[in-house]
Amino acid sequence: MTVKTTVNAKDVDNAYLRIKDVVKETPLQYDLYLSQKYDCNVYLKREDLQWVRSFKLRGAYNAISVLTDEAKEKGITCASAGNHAQGVAYTAKALNLQAVIFMPVTTPLQKVNQVKFFGSKNVKIVLTGDTFDDCLKEALAYTKQNHMTFIDPFNNVNTIAGQGTLAKEILNQSNHDAITFDYLFAAIGGGGLISGISTYLNQYSPQTKIIGVEPTGASSMYESVVVQNKVVTLDHIDKFVDGASVARVGDITFNIAKQYVDDFIQVDEGAVCSTILDMYSKQAIVAEPAGALSVAALENYKKEIRGKTVVCVISGGNNDINRMKEIEERSLLYEEMKHYFILNFPQRPGALKEFVNDVLGPQDDITKFEYLKKTSQNTGTVIIGIQLKNHDDLNQLKSNVHNFDPSNIYINENKMLYSLLI
Repeated sequence: MTVKTTVNAKDVDNAYLRIKDVVKETPLQYDLYLSQKYDCNVYLKREDLQWVRSFKLRGAYNAISVLTDEAKEKGITCASAGNHAQGVAYTAKALNLQAVIFMPVTTPLQKVNQVKFFGSKNVKIVLTGDTFDDCLKEALAYTKQNHMTFIDPFNNVNTIAGQGTLAKEILNQSNHDAITFDYLFAAIGGGGLISGISTYLNQYSPQTKIIGVEPTGASSMYESVVVQNKVVTLDHIDKFVDGASVARVGDITFNIAKQYVDDFIQVDEGAVCSTILDMYSKQAIVAEPAGALSVAALENYKKEIRGKTVVCVISGGNNDINRMKEIEERSLLYEEMKHYFILNFPQRPGALKEFVNDVLGPQDDITKFEYLKKTSQNTGTVIIGIQLKNHDDLNQLKSNVHNFDPSNIYINENKMLYSLLI
């Protein structure tokens, strides 16, 4: 039996008919704030408002619904950092199937709890491995041992076709208002979403340029397509953008993305954090890191999109509220507004007052101060955090700190020290 390894627009149309009564048709919203900011027309495809708060339900339901009765009876498995798992859990309960879902140990608790909620008694959760790829190995071994069916989160034609239904919805909604898009921005993790979207738009909206967006610390599709022209496995990834932190893309998604995606760009994780906070405060949208990638990428394309019509896929809204402190911290570091130093302080009265008067600007703020006085020494080591009002003041701050203590250590530039001390 020949295994299908390509997807076409007809597959997406069939998937749409299969899932349209199950998934939510999410809004395509004009965004005034982003449109004014970038001098263009920006629309947001709000998959963060999907039943499971991400687009993953589309691919999961389509891939599971086409299984044979025998395969459904034996049960299904999947590996996921969270959103695909929720889609599989939702589908398992809807179709009354048994599912074993493998998730990395590092998955935010919010996503684990959501999988439990959507799957209820139909789902067993196994937390294993530090990354998606470690988790995947365990899931595949278990699947083979128990003769179950593995539902791939991206490297499966039925998953890709289901995720591509998002593009069909966009065209249905935009055609109603006679809107045509010059650019579409969407996140890339393993590549299922961008593959489904680009396949469909290539046939029905060929004028739309497809821009795939990855976090800088996990740009596996860019490395594969643009740099090495083959599927590669990254040696190390930054897991912060958990919904898009994949060390190796699929061979099917690689071939589709290589053929249909017009550009691949990388966005710093700090910029993603700034975008999350901006979307929350300006647009009242709660986006997870992967969900904010498409909007964060607009800054990279601000010259090209001026005067154009753009759609950004907000791919997910499963953001753990417990991560907001970390998100704010990463944003401040990226914007060069928060800085940490190790300093030698004179052990005498008035030393702190002298530091404040001689080093800090009138609007600078001390956010961290750790110091333990030692009676047998003339100086004591201090860890200090300073938040600026304006990042343009950084050079002056560094100069003032150097004058106070020429042997200071700037912690921001040392990731190991930062992780240990901050």
